[in-house]
Order: sequence, then C-alpha cells, then structure tokens
Amino acid sequence: MTVAVVVFPGTNCEHDIVHALDLAGAESELVWHTDTDLSGAMGVVLPGGFAHGDYLRTGAIARFSPIMAEVERLAIEGTPTLGICNGFQILCEAGLLPGALVANRDLAFICKPVHLRVESTESILTRSATVGQVLEIPLNSYEGNYVAADLDAIEADGDVILRYCDATGRSDETSNPNGSMNAIAGITNRGRNVAGLMPHPERASESILGSEDGMVLIESFVASLTVPAT
Repeated sequence: MTVAVVVFPGTNCEHDIVHALDLAGAESELVWHTDTDLSGAMGVVLPGGFAHGDYLRTGAIARFSPIMAEVERLAIEGTPTLGICNGFQILCEAGLLPGALVANRDLAFICKPVHLRVESTESILTRSATVGQVLEIPLNSYEGNYVAADLDAIEADGDVILRYCDATGRSDETSNPNGSMNAIAGITNRGRNVAGLMPHPERASESILGSEDGMVLIESFVASLTVPAT
C-alpha cells in the first residue's frame, strides 16, 4: 500500500480522503482499526468522523485501538502521518501531537467553510503552500477548540502551521470560529512528519464542492510520501 487510511467504528470521511488522495496521484488502502500491520505504508491518514461514538471524549477510545501501536511506530520512525478532525483528536490523545481538542466555545456544532492562514511550510501538510496563503476549507466539529498547556513553546518552536483568519488573512477573535487558543487550526510535531488539523481539506478538493483549496494541503501530504519533511 502507499497510504493507509485507518477506519475506526464511527469513522465517516474515509472515502472522501481516499478520493482526494487519488486526485493528488496517491494510492491508498482502507485499514480496519483492529489490524496490527502497516508494513509497506508510506503514509498514514486518520480521517474524520466520530470514532467509537466519541464516548468518554473524542479520540479517547480510538487511541487504544490495536492499529495505533503501528501508527505510533511509523510516526516515530518519520513516516508522514496526518490526522483530520477526529483524526487530529486521536493523534493528540495518543501523544503524537501536543494539546487537546475540547468543546467549541459556544457549545454548538460548527458546519461551515472557514478561512485558514498558512503559518509555516515546514510540515508534511503545508510544504506546497506559501506562508500567509489563505485557504477556504469546511469545518465540521463540536469539539474542535484547541487547547494546550505548553502553548508558548508550541508557538516559539514553529509548530503552528494553520491559523483561523478572515478572507483577508487577518486573525482575531471574530475570525476564530471555535475559541481555539491563538486561533490555532493545525499543528505539526517537532519532527515535522506528523500533522493534524480540524477543518476538512478533502471536502474542498474539487470546484463542485465550492473550493479546491484543500488540494494544496492534500498535495503537500502526497509530496511528503517520497520527500522528507523539512
């Protein structure tokens, strides 16, 4: 396989990301969460949905699925690993990314396009973008409010790769849809090979969907399958 797309009970965006990966020229394979072998995977994607019904808290049960030992092994070895929405929550629960996702500021499910500003191109998710570039991508979540105890270190080390903003690129309280600290929408690890974001780039992969901006991120991930992250 080229990209392993992990499916948990309750995952609902696996076919969307497979389609987007195909558009970007990557082969992918759906892998059930009870599998224990990802040999041959050049990349891993944890897609969106509601793994295990989001019981206890988002990602808390999925983090202990058998497949996660392999996901963690590959991530530690430097394999490009991407978490989208629920996948982002799982990566944080697993300790592969810092911080956590909690209930949105207004305690309401958000389902609308939002704008993101690219803060760094030093990640598997943004390497094909440009710093300051504004993307329009759908956000669909109830627990998408990013919080972190070590926020200053995350910012200082350049781990923030995407930030909520308005259409002009300005980021302030009015352009922050869910209350995330410092309007953070996406982050990377120190090794730059693991990344997570709350908005859904696969839902902005074709003009018929209203935006193709998500392909900038999907193509970045696909490019990272053969070229190490910077």
